[in-house]
Amino acid sequence: MLKTWPLVDAHIEGDYRIFKLWKERARSPRTGEVHDFFVLESPDWVNVIPVTPEGDVVMVRQYRHGIKRVTLEIPGGLVDDGENPAEAARRELLEETGYAAGRIVHLGTVDAQPAMQTNRCHTYLALGCARVGTPDPDAGEDLRVVRFPVSEVPGRVRAGEITHGLVLAAFYWYELWLREQGTEQQGLGR
Repeated sequence: MLKTWPLVDAHIEGDYRIFKLWKERARSPRTGEVHDFFVLESPDWVNVIPVTPEGDVVMVRQYRHGIKRVTLEIPGGLVDDGENPAEAARRELLEETGYAAGRIVHLGTVDAQPAMQTNRCHTYLALGCARVGTPDPDAGEDLRVVRFPVSEVPGRVRAGEITHGLVLAAFYWYELWLREQGTEQQGLGR
């Protein structure tokens, strides 16, 4: 049976606004050896799949500095201190797209990168989405709202247009939710 590794030492190497870098030393329960690990501590974040009554998905194209190119993603962002993930989902949807949801459904939660990150990503489905304003992105965001039938998502994934791993996980949660509802309506690629 696998066991957790006891922590020998931990200290912050740096605090960088959206994450803290920790250096941790932990002992292997199997070998007894101590190993160094670097861990990013960051707030949880949310992803939102906004679906309109017409069966369209609302997404954003935005520049991502890590890969230095524009991506196609669903709205999302960090959960603010003291905010619950459902509130963050509604806020991010409105800020990034100008759309509001009639109903928000929690689809699932994943560990974003458990080898080196502490945070989790909560995925929400926003049903009955309607445009109620204009996007109001953060100063460090450049984005453009796009809307297309949700049935086009698999083709856009296959074409390499949707590549963000957590966005792909979100659409998997959506597909599971549809199966649980016993509906083919608004399914991916159906």
